Amino acid sequence: MVAYLLELTGKPRARVAFIPTATGDASETLVNMYARFPAERTERSHLALFNRTVDDIPSYLLSQDIIWVGGGNTANMLAVWRVHGVDRALRAAWEAGVILTGGSAGSLCWFECGTTDSFSLSRLAPLHDGLGFLPGSHCPHYDGEEQRRPLYHALIADGFPSGYALDDDAAIHFEGQEVREVVSAREGASAYRVACVDGVAIETRLEPRVLPAT
Repeated sequence: MVAYLLELTGKPRARVAFIPTATGDASETLVNMYARFPAERTERSHLALFNRTVDDIPSYLLSQDIIWVGGGNTANMLAVWRVHGVDRALRAAWEAGVILTGGSAGSLCWFECGTTDSFSLSRLAPLHDGLGFLPGSHCPHYDGEEQRRPLYHALIADGFPSGYALDDDAAIHFEGQEVREVVSAREGASAYRVACVDGVAIETRLEPRVLPAT
């Protein structure tokens, strides 16, 4: 997946910014983020907000080729972003063509709403205040956590906005708000369009392109 993202930039050495807000800028999260992207192909940096590392956040984010948002507590992350204006800076970067990506919280945050474990240790719940760059709802970890699929289907059937679900190791590539393709780093992992039809949540699998091993 990293190789796929780097290829999208069209650059021999891309500028990549990591945002670890969802884990409170935890050191372990940062180490894992840096380890995923090879130093010889990327110029890596990060935006910390709890011990702030960047003064001019809009200029910093606009200067990147890829912005990778880490997983963790989505609700907390969004609240902190709004205090520091990161939400507005991310929209400006998105509108300028910077690649925005991430997993879990870093996948959910771009949509209007979705499913999250931000509010409980044992129970998933709907999240209603995503950034809204992408319309509708989102469900990450679709095949990775047993509560995800049934809750998402129940929410959609009850009037929650239609949207997209993602298995672990799969991704949807949007250009603007349009789906360009679905890619997968694992056989069997895919994406799904989930919508309500006659009061029932209907799931449509989106056939992925399986990425080659690197």
